[in-house]
This record gives sequence, C-alpha cells and structure tokens, in this order.
Amino acid sequence: MAAYKLIALDMDGTFLTEEKTISEENRKWVNQAIEAGVTVMFSTGRGVQNISPYVEDLGLTSPMVAVNGGEVWKSPQELLSRTPLQTSWVQQLHQMALEYDVWYWGYTVGGLYNKDKWTSDLESEQWLKFGLFTEDHVKLAEIRSKLEEWGNLEITNSHVSNLELNPRGISKASGIREVCGLLGVKMEEVIAMGDSLNDLEMIRQVGLGIAMENAQEELKREADAVTASNEEDGVAKAIQKYIFGL
Repeated sequence: MAAYKLIALDMDGTFLTEEKTISEENRKWVNQAIEAGVTVMFSTGRGVQNISPYVEDLGLTSPMVAVNGGEVWKSPQELLSRTPLQTSWVQQLHQMALEYDVWYWGYTVGGLYNKDKWTSDLESEQWLKFGLFTEDHVKLAEIRSKLEEWGNLEITNSHVSNLELNPRGISKASGIREVCGLLGVKMEEVIAMGDSLNDLEMIRQVGLGIAMENAQEELKREADAVTASNEEDGVAKAIQKYIFGL
C-alpha cells in the first residue's frame, strides 16, 4: 500500500487539458489510485458550480476544496466549512478594479459575477473570492502592493496576469488541512499537484508537493518534484511514479 493516502489536484493547468477536458490517461490513473484505497480530490480556485460536472463525470464522492479554500466540502453534496470575504472588502475591491480599468470577477455562494455581469446588490450575496486580471504587469504590481497594505487578504494567482483574493489565512492548504482532520490523514501523507501561486501553500505544506512542467517558475522552485505538463498527462505520470512505483 502506498505511503500517501490523499491526492489533492488543482484543475486548470494541472488535471485538465487546455481544452478543459479529462485525458484518458489521467482518468485511468485516478481510478487506479482510488481502487488502491487512495482518496483523490480536487483542490481548486473554481467555485463548486464549475467543479461539479467533472466530479460527476469521474464519479467522485471525496471531499473538495473550492475557491482556493473559501469552501471545504465533506462530499460533493455536503458543505463542511465556508469562509466568505467581508462585503465591505468586495466593495473596495470592485472600486479598485474600476479605478484601474481591469477585468474583475467574483465567486459567491450563488454563482459567478464578472465585469460584464455585475450586481448592484452586494449585500444579498456571500462573497467567496474576488479576482482581477490585466496583462499590464506594472499596473498589476501596483494593485498588489496596495492590497498587501490592507493586511486582511490572502493574495495569490491562477495565472501570471491575475490576482486572486481570499480572507487572510484561507488557502488550498488550509482547506486540505481541514480535509485531513476529517479523514484522519496527516499532511505528510498527502500529495498535491498544481501549476500556479494559488497552489503554493499546499505544495509547501503537504508531504509531496508536485509542480507541473507548465507551472509558474516560483512554484517549480518550491515543489518537491516536477511532473510532465497538463497536456502530457502529468497527473497520471505522477500517480504512476509516487503511488505505484512504476
């Protein structure tokens, strides 16, 4: 039996292809790991609405970490915990996005809003994550610097041109730690795989943190190992090597 009991997978840029599909090799080896008694779960920046089709496709019943740890699910149907952003913070973030004229979006319990489809009634929603995007990296750095001064936000990214914001201390790592408590698994018994800075804390804190070949360089430097890219079945290759010793 493998020393690792839990595999936590980022989705975009990691488990999914660039076409947002599941490769046959990834599907095969995830199923093999589950049959061997290993729990396989998603740990993603996506909201649960955008995770569910893949969970159903794979027939997963395992826990999930959604919106970078803003929600932790005991199973696909049962919420374990939720840590929303304060509405006043979202108001300030929205104002900042308008001032800098950048793309923005926000996940709520009810769904996804963005620059093209926003809401005037912020109070009626529980906000789980806010994001900003611009290819002007000078502007992005300036926004990040201002947000760091607030001191109340966890600042990560899922792409070199965006920022993703959760309450301070909330991350995929904090979500995985909750799942470990639920399952009676130690963090040292967890493999995590990712490609972006919203994967950094989980890569650092689990027993085996694996970066994809297509990952941001900072993540690769922090990872314990690097696997093939998301287009080359990197998840499948890592499962073969670190779960089955192939």
